[in-house]
Amino acid sequence: MMQTKPNAMHTRPKTAAIAIDVAESSNRTAALVWMFVLALLIALFSSVAFESVAAATEPLDTSGRHPLYYKSLPPGAIWQSPAAVTMQQGTFQPVAFSGPAGTKFSLPLAGSHSEEEPDLMAGLMVGAVYRFRITGIPDAIGAELYPTVELIGRIYPPRGLETLYPIPINLNESDLQEALDGNLVTRVVYLEDPQTAIPLAQQRTESRPIDIPLDQDALATADSFGRPVAIVRLGSKSPPRNPALTSQFYFGFPAWAPIYKPEPMPETP
Repeated sequence: MMQTKPNAMHTRPKTAAIAIDVAESSNRTAALVWMFVLALLIALFSSVAFESVAAATEPLDTSGRHPLYYKSLPPGAIWQSPAAVTMQQGTFQPVAFSGPAGTKFSLPLAGSHSEEEPDLMAGLMVGAVYRFRITGIPDAIGAELYPTVELIGRIYPPRGLETLYPIPINLNESDLQEALDGNLVTRVVYLEDPQTAIPLAQQRTESRPIDIPLDQDALATADSFGRPVAIVRLGSKSPPRNPALTSQFYFGFPAWAPIYKPEPMPETP
Protein backbone atom coordinates (compact mmCIF):
# COMPACT_ATOMS: atom_id res chain seq x y z
CA MET A 1 0.00 0.00 0.00
CA MET A 2 1.17 3.51 -0.61
CA GLN A 3 1.20 6.66 1.45
CA THR A 4 -0.95 9.41 -0.02
CA LYS A 5 -2.30 12.72 1.18
CA PRO A 6 -5.61 14.29 0.22
CA ASN A 7 -5.35 17.26 -2.07
CA ALA A 8 -7.61 20.27 -1.91
CA MET A 9 -8.46 22.44 -4.85
CA HIS A 10 -9.49 26.01 -4.15
CA THR A 11 -11.26 28.24 -6.61
CA ARG A 12 -11.15 32.01 -6.50
CA PRO A 13 -14.05 33.94 -8.10
CA LYS A 14 -13.07 36.14 -11.00
CA THR A 15 -14.27 39.75 -11.11
CA ALA A 16 -15.34 41.62 -14.20
CA ALA A 17 -15.56 45.37 -14.68
CA ILE A 18 -18.32 46.69 -16.95
CA ALA A 19 -18.51 50.35 -17.91
CA ILE A 20 -21.48 51.93 -19.61
CA ASP A 21 -21.24 55.42 -21.09
CA VAL A 22 -24.50 57.31 -20.96
CA ALA A 23 -24.55 60.42 -23.13
CA GLU A 24 -25.81 63.60 -21.56
CA SER A 25 -28.51 63.76 -24.21
CA SER A 26 -29.87 60.30 -23.45
CA ASN A 27 -33.08 59.85 -21.65
CA ARG A 28 -32.82 59.73 -17.85
CA THR A 29 -35.26 56.83 -17.69
CA ALA A 30 -33.15 54.73 -20.08
CA ALA A 31 -30.07 55.37 -17.95
CA LEU A 32 -31.89 54.22 -14.84
CA VAL A 33 -33.01 51.05 -16.64
CA TRP A 34 -29.44 50.27 -17.70
CA MET A 35 -28.17 50.83 -14.15
CA PHE A 36 -30.86 48.49 -12.80
CA VAL A 37 -29.93 45.79 -15.32
CA LEU A 38 -26.25 46.21 -14.44
CA ALA A 39 -27.01 45.82 -10.74
CA LEU A 40 -28.92 42.59 -11.40
CA LEU A 41 -26.04 41.17 -13.46
CA ILE A 42 -23.51 41.97 -10.74
CA ALA A 43 -25.73 40.41 -8.05
CA LEU A 44 -26.27 37.25 -10.13
CA PHE A 45 -22.56 36.90 -10.90
CA SER A 46 -21.62 37.34 -7.25
CA SER A 47 -24.17 34.71 -6.19
CA VAL A 48 -22.81 32.10 -8.65
CA ALA A 49 -19.22 32.82 -7.62
CA PHE A 50 -20.09 32.49 -3.93
CA GLU A 51 -21.84 29.16 -4.49
CA SER A 52 -18.76 27.85 -6.37
CA VAL A 53 -16.45 28.79 -3.49
CA ALA A 54 -18.83 27.31 -0.91
CA ALA A 55 -19.02 24.04 -2.86
CA ALA A 56 -15.23 23.87 -3.06
CA THR A 57 -14.79 24.31 0.70
CA GLU A 58 -17.50 21.87 1.79
CA PRO A 59 -16.36 18.47 3.18
CA LEU A 60 -16.39 15.36 1.03
CA ASP A 61 -19.76 13.87 0.21
CA THR A 62 -20.54 11.16 2.73
CA SER A 63 -23.87 10.03 1.32
CA GLY A 64 -22.35 7.09 -0.56
CA ARG A 65 -21.34 5.05 2.46
CA HIS A 66 -20.49 1.39 2.29
CA PRO A 67 -23.72 -0.65 2.57
CA LEU A 68 -22.24 -2.84 5.32
CA TYR A 69 -20.16 -0.35 7.26
CA TYR A 70 -20.22 2.93 9.11
CA LYS A 71 -18.04 4.21 11.92
CA SER A 72 -20.41 3.54 14.80
CA LEU A 73 -20.74 -0.17 13.99
CA PRO A 74 -19.22 -2.41 16.68
CA PRO A 75 -16.71 -5.10 15.68
CA GLY A 76 -18.43 -8.17 14.28
CA ALA A 77 -21.48 -6.38 12.89
CA ILE A 78 -20.36 -6.76 9.27
CA TRP A 79 -20.25 -10.54 9.54
CA GLN A 80 -23.75 -10.62 11.04
CA SER A 81 -25.14 -8.70 8.04
CA PRO A 82 -27.32 -10.78 5.68
CA ALA A 83 -25.13 -9.59 2.79
CA ALA A 84 -22.16 -11.46 4.25
CA VAL A 85 -23.59 -14.98 3.98
CA THR A 86 -21.24 -15.82 1.10
CA MET A 87 -18.23 -15.78 3.45
CA GLN A 88 -16.83 -19.10 4.62
CA GLN A 89 -17.31 -19.23 8.37
CA GLY A 90 -15.19 -21.73 10.27
CA THR A 91 -12.18 -21.40 7.96
CA PHE A 92 -8.88 -20.65 9.69
CA GLN A 93 -6.95 -17.95 7.87
CA PRO A 94 -3.25 -17.34 8.72
CA VAL A 95 -2.71 -13.80 10.03
CA ALA A 96 0.67 -12.21 10.80
CA PHE A 97 1.14 -9.31 13.23
CA SER A 98 4.04 -6.85 13.10
CA GLY A 99 4.90 -3.40 14.37
CA PRO A 100 7.74 -1.07 15.34
CA ALA A 101 10.94 -2.50 16.81
CA GLY A 102 10.36 -3.74 20.35
CA THR A 103 6.62 -4.28 20.13
CA LYS A 104 5.22 -7.71 20.94
CA PHE A 105 1.85 -9.31 20.23
CA SER A 106 -0.20 -11.99 21.96
CA LEU A 107 -3.67 -13.54 21.65
CA PRO A 108 -6.06 -14.46 24.50
CA LEU A 109 -5.61 -18.00 25.73
CA ALA A 110 -7.37 -19.74 28.65
CA GLY A 111 -8.19 -16.52 30.48
CA SER A 112 -4.72 -15.15 29.96
CA HIS A 113 -2.58 -14.52 26.88
CA SER A 114 -0.27 -16.57 24.71
CA GLU A 115 3.47 -16.04 24.72
CA GLU A 116 4.40 -12.59 23.43
CA GLU A 117 6.11 -12.53 20.06
CA PRO A 118 7.41 -9.65 17.90
CA ASP A 119 6.17 -11.35 14.73
CA LEU A 120 3.20 -13.39 15.93
CA MET A 121 1.42 -15.52 13.33
CA ALA A 122 -1.72 -17.57 13.99
CA GLY A 123 -4.72 -19.04 12.22
CA LEU A 124 -7.81 -16.91 12.94
CA MET A 125 -11.36 -17.93 12.11
CA VAL A 126 -13.07 -16.07 9.27
CA GLY A 127 -16.08 -14.16 10.59
CA ALA A 128 -14.78 -13.94 14.18
CA VAL A 129 -13.47 -10.94 16.12
CA TYR A 130 -10.24 -11.25 18.11
CA ARG A 131 -8.91 -8.82 20.67
CA PHE A 132 -5.13 -9.10 20.82
CA ARG A 133 -2.59 -7.42 23.10
CA ILE A 134 0.33 -5.15 22.20
CA THR A 135 3.20 -4.54 24.64
CA GLY A 136 6.69 -3.06 24.36
CA ILE A 137 5.39 0.08 22.67
CA PRO A 138 8.20 2.55 21.86
CA ASP A 139 8.46 5.51 24.26
CA ALA A 140 5.58 4.13 26.36
CA ILE A 141 7.08 1.95 29.08
CA GLY A 142 4.50 -0.34 30.65
CA ALA A 143 1.69 0.74 28.30
CA GLU A 144 -0.53 -1.90 26.71
CA LEU A 145 -3.07 -1.74 23.90
CA TYR A 146 -5.90 -4.16 23.12
CA PRO A 147 -7.00 -3.70 19.48
CA THR A 148 -9.46 -5.89 17.60
CA VAL A 149 -9.13 -7.61 14.26
CA GLU A 150 -12.27 -8.70 12.42
CA LEU A 151 -11.80 -11.12 9.53
CA ILE A 152 -14.36 -10.39 6.82
CA GLY A 153 -12.75 -12.54 4.13
CA ARG A 154 -9.87 -14.83 3.30
CA ILE A 155 -7.20 -15.24 0.67
CA TYR A 156 -6.48 -18.28 -1.50
CA PRO A 157 -2.76 -19.03 -1.82
CA PRO A 158 -1.52 -22.23 -3.46
CA ARG A 159 -2.25 -25.34 -1.40
CA GLY A 160 0.49 -25.96 1.12
CA LEU A 161 1.75 -22.37 1.05
CA GLU A 162 -0.89 -20.82 3.31
CA THR A 163 1.60 -19.79 6.00
CA LEU A 164 3.83 -18.12 3.42
CA TYR A 165 1.02 -15.74 2.44
CA PRO A 166 -0.80 -14.67 5.64
CA ILE A 167 -2.95 -11.58 5.96
CA PRO A 168 -0.51 -8.96 7.30
CA ILE A 169 -1.58 -6.77 10.22
CA ASN A 170 1.11 -4.07 10.20
CA LEU A 171 0.77 -1.25 12.74
CA ASN A 172 3.19 1.67 12.70
CA GLU A 173 4.33 3.89 15.55
CA SER A 174 1.89 6.62 14.57
CA ASP A 175 -1.06 4.20 14.92
CA LEU A 176 0.06 3.17 18.40
CA GLN A 177 0.59 6.76 19.55
CA GLU A 178 -2.84 7.83 18.30
CA ALA A 179 -4.43 5.04 20.33
CA LEU A 180 -2.44 5.97 23.44
CA ASP A 181 -3.73 9.52 23.02
CA GLY A 182 -7.30 8.23 23.23
CA ASN A 183 -8.12 8.25 19.51
CA LEU A 184 -9.58 5.43 17.41
CA VAL A 185 -7.56 4.20 14.45
CA THR A 186 -9.31 2.03 11.85
CA ARG A 187 -7.29 0.09 9.29
CA VAL A 188 -8.92 -1.92 6.50
CA VAL A 189 -6.63 -4.58 5.04
CA TYR A 190 -7.42 -5.48 1.44
CA LEU A 191 -6.11 -7.82 -1.24
CA GLU A 192 -4.93 -5.70 -4.16
CA ASP A 193 -6.62 -5.97 -7.53
CA PRO A 194 -4.02 -7.68 -9.78
CA GLN A 195 -5.08 -5.45 -12.69
CA THR A 196 -4.32 -2.20 -10.82
CA ALA A 197 -1.79 -3.26 -8.15
CA ILE A 198 1.54 -1.44 -7.97
CA PRO A 199 4.17 -3.84 -9.36
CA LEU A 200 6.55 -3.50 -6.40
CA ALA A 201 7.78 -6.39 -4.28
CA GLN A 202 7.55 -5.97 -0.52
CA GLN A 203 8.13 -8.01 2.61
CA ARG A 204 5.34 -9.28 4.84
CA THR A 205 6.24 -6.75 7.54
CA GLU A 206 6.12 -3.86 5.07
CA SER A 207 3.04 -1.94 4.04
CA ARG A 208 2.01 1.13 2.08
CA PRO A 209 -0.90 2.57 4.10
CA ILE A 210 -3.28 5.05 2.52
CA ASP A 211 -4.39 7.71 4.99
CA ILE A 212 -7.83 9.10 4.20
CA PRO A 213 -9.91 11.98 5.66
CA LEU A 214 -12.09 11.32 8.70
CA ASP A 215 -15.29 11.79 6.70
CA GLN A 216 -14.32 9.22 4.07
CA ASP A 217 -15.50 5.60 4.31
CA ALA A 218 -12.49 3.34 4.86
CA LEU A 219 -14.21 0.16 3.70
CA ALA A 220 -15.58 1.81 0.55
CA THR A 221 -12.11 3.16 -0.23
CA ALA A 222 -10.62 -0.32 0.20
CA ASP A 223 -13.29 -1.69 -2.15
CA SER A 224 -12.04 0.67 -4.86
CA PHE A 225 -8.49 -0.73 -4.57
CA GLY A 226 -9.22 -4.43 -4.13
CA ARG A 227 -11.04 -6.90 -1.87
CA PRO A 228 -11.18 -6.12 1.89
CA VAL A 229 -10.28 -9.08 4.11
CA ALA A 230 -9.81 -7.62 7.61
CA ILE A 231 -10.72 -4.59 9.73
CA VAL A 232 -8.40 -3.54 12.56
CA ARG A 233 -9.66 -1.13 15.22
CA LEU A 234 -7.00 0.31 17.49
CA GLY A 235 -8.23 2.30 20.51
CA SER A 236 -7.50 2.87 24.18
CA LYS A 237 -9.76 0.22 25.73
CA SER A 238 -8.33 -2.02 28.46
CA PRO A 239 -9.62 -5.25 30.06
CA PRO A 240 -12.42 -4.77 32.61
CA ARG A 241 -11.74 -5.27 36.30
CA ASN A 242 -14.94 -7.26 36.74
CA PRO A 243 -14.20 -10.88 35.71
CA ALA A 244 -17.83 -11.30 34.63
CA LEU A 245 -17.20 -8.87 31.73
CA THR A 246 -13.99 -10.52 30.51
CA SER A 247 -15.69 -12.87 28.05
CA GLN A 248 -17.60 -9.98 26.48
CA PHE A 249 -14.41 -7.91 26.20
CA TYR A 250 -12.70 -10.75 24.31
CA PHE A 251 -15.77 -11.51 22.15
CA GLY A 252 -16.29 -14.93 23.68
CA PHE A 253 -12.69 -16.10 23.25
CA PRO A 254 -13.00 -17.47 19.67
CA ALA A 255 -10.72 -20.36 18.84
CA TRP A 256 -7.46 -19.76 17.04
CA ALA A 257 -4.74 -22.09 15.77
CA PRO A 258 -1.09 -21.49 16.66
CA ILE A 259 1.40 -21.51 13.80
CA TYR A 260 4.88 -22.56 14.82
CA LYS A 261 7.91 -21.38 12.95
CA PRO A 262 10.12 -24.17 11.64
CA GLU A 263 13.32 -24.65 13.58
CA PRO A 264 16.47 -23.75 11.63
CA MET A 265 18.35 -26.64 10.11
CA PRO A 266 21.64 -27.43 11.85
CA GLU A 267 24.68 -26.35 9.91
CA THR A 268 26.62 -29.16 8.32
CA PRO A 269 30.31 -29.30 9.23
